[in-house]
Amino acid sequence: MSTSTAPAISAPKAAVQKMTRYRWVVLVIICVFYMINFADRTNIGVVLPMISKEFHLTNFQAGSLMSFFFLGYAVTQIPAGLFMSKFGTRKIVSASIFGFSFFTFLISTSAGASMMRWFRLGLGLCEGPAPVGGAATIKNWYPPHEQATAAGFFMGSASLALVLTPPIAVWIMVNHGWRAVFVWFSVPGILISILWYLTVHSRPEESPHCNEAEVAYIRQTSAQVRQTSAQTEGSLGWIDKIIRRRKVRTLETNSSVFKSWNIWGIAFTYFFVNFVSYGMMTWIPTFLVREKGYSFVRMGFVAAAPWLGAMMGQMCGGWFSDKVLLKRRKPLLMFAPLSLVFMMGVLIHAPNNVVALAIILFLTGFFLHSAWGSFYAYPMGMTSGKTYPTAISIMTSVGNFSGFFSPMIGGYLLDVYKTFNVVFIFLAVCAFLAFFTALTIDEPIQNLQVG
Repeated sequence: MSTSTAPAISAPKAAVQKMTRYRWVVLVIICVFYMINFADRTNIGVVLPMISKEFHLTNFQAGSLMSFFFLGYAVTQIPAGLFMSKFGTRKIVSASIFGFSFFTFLISTSAGASMMRWFRLGLGLCEGPAPVGGAATIKNWYPPHEQATAAGFFMGSASLALVLTPPIAVWIMVNHGWRAVFVWFSVPGILISILWYLTVHSRPEESPHCNEAEVAYIRQTSAQVRQTSAQTEGSLGWIDKIIRRRKVRTLETNSSVFKSWNIWGIAFTYFFVNFVSYGMMTWIPTFLVREKGYSFVRMGFVAAAPWLGAMMGQMCGGWFSDKVLLKRRKPLLMFAPLSLVFMMGVLIHAPNNVVALAIILFLTGFFLHSAWGSFYAYPMGMTSGKTYPTAISIMTSVGNFSGFFSPMIGGYLLDVYKTFNVVFIFLAVCAFLAFFTALTIDEPIQNLQVG
């Protein structure tokens, strides 16, 4: 018996291609890499009391161990931004991850504080390109209406690292010594540097995992925002007047970026806010051990509270800026530092109660980092894909110089006044200065070409 085969019906050539969602895979990799990045820079804060005891350090000398990292971290960011503007992010970020992982391991071999400072400087030099590369990747891989949300998760991953680092580092330190902390923490970065190179391209057009439909969605949506943002974003009435929302020229060249007060204004706002962030990162573990008398294990868990709050603040803040504030960035840039002035006062009068102190630290971290997504999204609304790396590198470079000054100034104040209250007052002043500089910048109508 013979059978006949019916001719196959071919699909129409014009069938709509189903869009991939590889940009979300990229975001997961970005978040994992940034978690490792923050864990490697901040694990020293957890083991600092033990290092200080072994090397007989003053508070100022202990603070300098954190400060030398930020000296290297700040000076490499603008050069990294310029290189990424020209060559893309893929190779530079991959090399950065491998480099800071290697220096994390070297810290474990330190024979004294002087050697550790130089290794911390090398760690900072290698970590410098990291935030620029992560933010530039988000700029290239996401349409404007998703950028602050992606940036919120990006920055939230750093806070997740700060939540997980204290208890993990304490467990390693208690069971294997403080040097083992740096050995163990160096391994994940080496692995992720390889993964980044293989899977995260500079632009979605270059990725074999991102199809034409997804590229078209990203690019067409970006073009639509440039053309119709003034009509579709809506009005926030009196809020738009207070935040000085206006049309601004897209910064198409690096020269125009360097001449923009809005870019320098956001950079100085970030500078003063980071005094609070890095001051807490450095001294909260020591504050809990010395001032509150906590054991290392209890300190490890309570010291995670501000960063659990920070993680929630970053994720909620990014969503709030995109959806509720209709992509306005400046309201949170003003609210976050002003709320910190109040929270520093609360922290000064905090009772020696574990639950109450954990709640206060949680809220401090929440308010501190509620604007973090807006910091990174603000320059996105003023720049092109090519100039954004330069803009964000200015912001992060200027902003992270506070990481050089804040730990040493905090240590000096502790040596002189013997109380953490003076440190918290100093951080409150820095928060107020951040609020003042945020007042001076414009709220741009997103990516609008003007004249």
